[in-house]
Amino acid sequence: MRIMPASEFSITREVEYGSEEQNQSVKQIIAKVRAEGDKALRDYALEFDKIKVEALRLTEEEIQAAYAEVDPAFLDAIRQAAANIRAFHEKQKRQTWLDLQPNGSMLGQILRPLKRVGIYVPGGKAAYPSSVLMNAIPAQVAGVPEIVMVTPPATNGEAGVNAYILVAAAEVGIREIYRVGGAQAVAALAYGTESIAPVDKIVGPGNIYVALAKRNVFGVVDIDSIAGPSEIVVLADDSADPAYVAADLLSQAEHDEMASAVLVTPSLQLAHAVQAEVQRQLAELPRQAIAAQSIRDYGAILTVSSLDEGIDIVNQLAPEHLELMVSEPFQYLGRIENAGAIFLGPYSSEPVGDYWAGPNHILPTNGTARFSSPLNVDDFMKKSSVIYYSKEALMANGRQIMTLAKHEGLEGHARAIEVRLQKEGNNHE
Repeated sequence: MRIMPASEFSITREVEYGSEEQNQSVKQIIAKVRAEGDKALRDYALEFDKIKVEALRLTEEEIQAAYAEVDPAFLDAIRQAAANIRAFHEKQKRQTWLDLQPNGSMLGQILRPLKRVGIYVPGGKAAYPSSVLMNAIPAQVAGVPEIVMVTPPATNGEAGVNAYILVAAAEVGIREIYRVGGAQAVAALAYGTESIAPVDKIVGPGNIYVALAKRNVFGVVDIDSIAGPSEIVVLADDSADPAYVAADLLSQAEHDEMASAVLVTPSLQLAHAVQAEVQRQLAELPRQAIAAQSIRDYGAILTVSSLDEGIDIVNQLAPEHLELMVSEPFQYLGRIENAGAIFLGPYSSEPVGDYWAGPNHILPTNGTARFSSPLNVDDFMKKSSVIYYSKEALMANGRQIMTLAKHEGLEGHARAIEVRLQKEGNNHE
């Protein structure tokens, strides 16, 4: 893992928009699904997954049968994790409000949940049951009445679905599940087919084809984000344990070859200790090849003159995950402006947030923590403004409204006010 001054590190990272061939392929898939519906989904299952799919929707019997295939310890853990996640997101709920003005007018905002949401869950070599919880639970807390899940059929030549994903879905009450993945699943959720009714929003991670499909259907439906590769930044001083730091860096590096793991530290001694520890732990990691390429291509140990400079670097990086492994982490919390999730102290390892604590692990990547937030209850709500103006209020403010409208050259807007003023015997010409 290379050690370098922070000033020599490239802060910006290119957003992945796919190759021309990938973009064209996604457009063709979407067009075919729109034109042919279920037939296109079955054709693509045969072409891409080498699986013949008859019934797209899983039966209740298939969902319940998945329980026999999972480890009981997993079931206990997923249930407690779901409770933690639900408790955290319950605190995010907001209410409709109406404000009565002294002049008899009323202003306010009505909050309503989206009606139907689609969750995409990877099901191939990267099957993440925890993502089912992170996507579904905030939608449920928001009050979304219809939540549908799509996930690819297993890669074993049969049309089954990963049992752990099914159990996670069943545990949070998702019963409408379809064995379809890739860009074609996103198209089906956006436009609908004979079997799958269209949704209002699509959430959940996927490969580059899924990301490009979400980008293409945005506007027809809402989406959560175009997620990039996972990333972690650890800001540490000489109080940090090198073994802890290295383990946490590798916990993200093992996600995929494009994941980014960066240590920022004013301690050259810690930098060299972590460098050695990463190599030692990497040799024992089951996903060694993936993590090694990630560390080689996107990993770095950045040296800074002080923690103050380190905080400036962190805010420029705007990481998805930020760990503060410093002697007094709460002292620096208020100075962190840009981060998806902030982990304080040596025992708040990133996987605590990924799986267990309660905050959402679907976080802004590629520096987008500068302007966006973790997935939350508000993402599944829509808001309508409420305006009731009394006669008294319109009479008092009509001339100023007309002035603004005329200034913008919108005479029709001004006249819509003027006709009311004239009718009430108040000509403001």
